[in-house]
Amino acid sequence: MDLDLLVIIIIAATALVSFKGFNDRGFFSQYMFQVGAIQRNKEYIRLLTSGFLHADIMHLLFNMLTLFFFSGIVIDYFGKVGFVLIYFGAIIAGNLFSLFIYKNNPMYSAIGASGGVSGILFAAIAMNPYLGIGFFFIPIPIPGYIFGALYFGYSVYMMLNPKEWDNLGHAAHLGGSVVGLVYAFISFPMNTLEHIFQILIMSLPLLYLAFRILFNKGGIR
Repeated sequence: MDLDLLVIIIIAATALVSFKGFNDRGFFSQYMFQVGAIQRNKEYIRLLTSGFLHADIMHLLFNMLTLFFFSGIVIDYFGKVGFVLIYFGAIIAGNLFSLFIYKNNPMYSAIGASGGVSGILFAAIAMNPYLGIGFFFIPIPIPGYIFGALYFGYSVYMMLNPKEWDNLGHAAHLGGSVVGLVYAFISFPMNTLEHIFQILIMSLPLLYLAFRILFNKGGIR
């Protein structure tokens, strides 16, 4: 199985399941992440299956394009097995973190591969913090560690200050991202230590979140 085929199989499977969910609300409800269903009914399969569901085509397209663009870098560094471990491990870990954060909100639900995609993206950034991250509306790529700091900062802020209009699973994004960073450190500790300053800058919002959780300074709503 070559690189393109591995990634295409994951993208195709995700697209098929997502389109099934678009057209079958019962299927969608059965396999999305929902705190109450996992806590009460022990439906732990949702920790994985929710990563194959998406809210709409744009949600699916954004996640799969990001996965496609950064998959090659991650496979070059960690191999195909590493890529699969990071991607699916990040989906599950992201949902476990969401389960912890929202354990007192049984109605909380989420869908999407964003946790896995975040794991892939941040594994790539950990290996090369100066990796250029481009946006359609910004002509100059942003260094990966600067993007990471902004990404973490926004996600932490939105977790601590939830808005009614915001339906993104920020906890899953953060949990998945940490999987990518940790896997990179375990696999290539010397490379990661070479860039420890950039990684620490990027991780400052995560340290603040950990402080809030450990000492319950305002808590997570």
